[in-house]
Amino acid sequence: MAQDYKVPSLRKLIGSLAMLVLVVVYALFAMALAEGRITDAPSWLQPILYAILGLAWIFPAMAIIKWMEKPKRKSGN
Repeated sequence: MAQDYKVPSLRKLIGSLAMLVLVVVYALFAMALAEGRITDAPSWLQPILYAILGLAWIFPAMAIIKWMEKPKRKSGN
């Protein structure tokens, strides 16, 4: 009884690599922004800015995930 194994598409590999790059680049960007700008903000505003900065990476990640999950185009028509 052999199980059917579906080979992941190239789109998923590219998307996974893009997610990895996104997380690393965004983390560096967020650290630089937090160190430079957010620490100078008023103390009541800092938690709000940290929350926004901590959640902002989700939107580009969702776009990458949606792109990865698109069905393959059928060739021919």
